[in-house]
Amino acid sequence: MKKVLFSALTVVLVGCGAHQSKQIEDINPMEFAESITSKELKEHLYIFASDEFQGRETGEPGQKMAAEYLKKEYKALNIVSPIGGDDYYQEVPAAMFRGGVKDSENVLAYIPGSEKPNEILVISSHYDHVGMDDEGNIFNGADDDGSGTVAVLEIAEAFAKARKEGFTPKRSILFLNVTGEEKGLIGSKFYTDNPVFALAQTVADLNIDMIGRTDAAHKKNDNYVYLIGSDKLSSELHKLSEEVNAKYTKLDLDYTYNDENDPNRFYYRSDHYNFAKNNIPIIFYFNGVHADYHKISDTPDKIRYDLLEKRARLVFLTAWEIANRDERPFVDKPAPASN
Repeated sequence: MKKVLFSALTVVLVGCGAHQSKQIEDINPMEFAESITSKELKEHLYIFASDEFQGRETGEPGQKMAAEYLKKEYKALNIVSPIGGDDYYQEVPAAMFRGGVKDSENVLAYIPGSEKPNEILVISSHYDHVGMDDEGNIFNGADDDGSGTVAVLEIAEAFAKARKEGFTPKRSILFLNVTGEEKGLIGSKFYTDNPVFALAQTVADLNIDMIGRTDAAHKKNDNYVYLIGSDKLSSELHKLSEEVNAKYTKLDLDYTYNDENDPNRFYYRSDHYNFAKNNIPIIFYFNGVHADYHKISDTPDKIRYDLLEKRARLVFLTAWEIANRDERPFVDKPAPASN
């Protein structure tokens, strides 16, 4: 098992950003956000949520195939592993799971920052799903969370494009695709218990879990996304998020599920929570539940790729602002109590 803690990266990584030749403040990040397209998202998702990947159940062959797909895509973008060499996997041992689940792995890739490489922004999704039933029916998990995972790939591509054009983000970006979410947020717990980058240096987590569909509450207005947790730890992050959306994407930001009294308790039910309980500001992007949730009918043909594009662009633009502003989001509220 690999356990690597990067706590002093400055010498190595500042060198990686030493050739930054342009002022990042001079560029409109929409130039890079526009590389996130419904066409490419669809191409990725029709592979990632295909029968070939067998429902991506944690520890099973389909999940391993999905991990290899992610690794291949990051390598094609020339985005390196923070673990080193060709190894993009943080192994999550079977002992972490209940019920005979086999060894699994988180997939990690990152872009070193040009000015503040020791400060890390995490962009996360879970790439596992629930596999197959006893009759061989495949749960493709196109929305849950194929949509978030292909969004992370496209966001990574946008940052890679910016870097290629001389606009490397000031802070480092960790693209974290975790396993075992469906088994109880296990992959993200393993990461925060065994961080590759010190949690004290992790400035925020933007977590994407189901952003490709609409719910019944938005039949008359589908230009929305639910945001959960943006104000729980950092008022500054919440303000930044709203300003970015108002400037660029102009989605209706729905905070229904951000209410502490909401019975669904979604704040505690996806991978961002393992960062939040460690006092790291988070935003959880979500489209709400629908009739195909955790059913064999959650297939890529039902995804709204236009909305997936717009929501993914919002995450990228928010990440861009966090990565490039002078100060990291200030934590002015206490970490949540255990759920």
